[in-house]
Amino acid sequence: MKETYSTEIPVIDVFIAGIEKQRENLDYTMSELAALVEANNMHAVEDIRQKLDRPTAALYFGKGKAEEFKTESEAQGVKILVVNDELSPTQIRNLEAASGMEVMDRTGLILAIFASRAQSREAKLQVQMAQLQYQLPRLRGMQAKLDQQSGGAGLANRGAGETKIELDRRVIENRITHIKKDLAEMDKEESTRRKQRDKSGIPTVALVGYTNSGKSTTMNGLLRLIGQDEDKQVFEKNMLFATLDTSVRNIQFEDKKQILLSDTVGFVSKLPHQLVKAFRTTLAEAAQADLLIQVIDVADKHAEEMIQTTEETLKAIGVENIPMIYAYNKADLADITYPTFSDDKFTYSARDEASLNQLVDIIKKNVFKDNEIMTVLIPFDKGQLVDLINEKATILETTYEESGTKLKIDAPKIIANQVQEYIV
Repeated sequence: MKETYSTEIPVIDVFIAGIEKQRENLDYTMSELAALVEANNMHAVEDIRQKLDRPTAALYFGKGKAEEFKTESEAQGVKILVVNDELSPTQIRNLEAASGMEVMDRTGLILAIFASRAQSREAKLQVQMAQLQYQLPRLRGMQAKLDQQSGGAGLANRGAGETKIELDRRVIENRITHIKKDLAEMDKEESTRRKQRDKSGIPTVALVGYTNSGKSTTMNGLLRLIGQDEDKQVFEKNMLFATLDTSVRNIQFEDKKQILLSDTVGFVSKLPHQLVKAFRTTLAEAAQADLLIQVIDVADKHAEEMIQTTEETLKAIGVENIPMIYAYNKADLADITYPTFSDDKFTYSARDEASLNQLVDIIKKNVFKDNEIMTVLIPFDKGQLVDLINEKATILETTYEESGTKLKIDAPKIIANQVQEYIV
């Protein structure tokens, strides 16, 4: 599906910075931060790091490092500092004063990206709620910035400032309440749709994994394989968080077997808890799936960390104890033999037809393992039942007898239960 985001927004130079804490792979999270910055129409001109046992309460960084930011900012004319962690309101305020730069923390950056990517009403509301929850404890700092921009007039009347903060707080809290109600209504509607899909007996498969690992490319490849029209394909682009909406497509294979395939929002390390909560409904498709396919960019040197992040996020939203296939995508970029499958590990390229055909076989073996092979004799006056079998089951043999149509079928449970009395 060919779409493009606007590139008219000018790219802004920024510094990215982080501290090396125990048990954290700083190279991984900083390279990811650089990619996030790029996704927000920014360019990281400096990658600045500091070794600290723990962040400082006042500045997050040490005082000397804050002075370094100020020196480098003045020398290079860069005005924005993006920090590789979520900072407290006090840390942001103090770091801005010490560095002379505008400070954006990792959470604020991800929220900004999500806000620019949201397309559906549900995604927009989910992101807006996460942003408001993020802003609530930061109102005082936001007010201070406004006061500084207006020449300090706000500081001369602190009582008025406090009143404004409380008013803003009430406005935000009321807005969050309204959004929660709207999302609850959407959740009811989606739950109804999921129940209808459950009644159909069609198994569900969810593509999950890191952002930009190739989930949408995999879905579109499967849709092309079965001859689905291009308008059924989902948005795909080589960028972080290209899509935030869960897309569900009905896929019917040549043998009449059907699945519902969902393409879910991608994950990233340190995904803000506000977003994890907000997108719990969107990710409910994964929680209800019969099979999860975790799509992994095998060409990325941080693939193992990405797997860990994905599984931690799935656990955080309550997705557990569902069979999972580890699908190592982009093998064509990693000079790895593909397609191959061993145990629950599949190595493939989403742009390779042989890979997609093997993925179809893997999916079938997992989600249709409870199908029953049976022979039934359907009376001629039960033509509707024959039509249903033709639609929902795989017919292996057909013969016609005096009393009806004899069929050997590969049937899902929902069909097997309906033809029990006709088994011969």
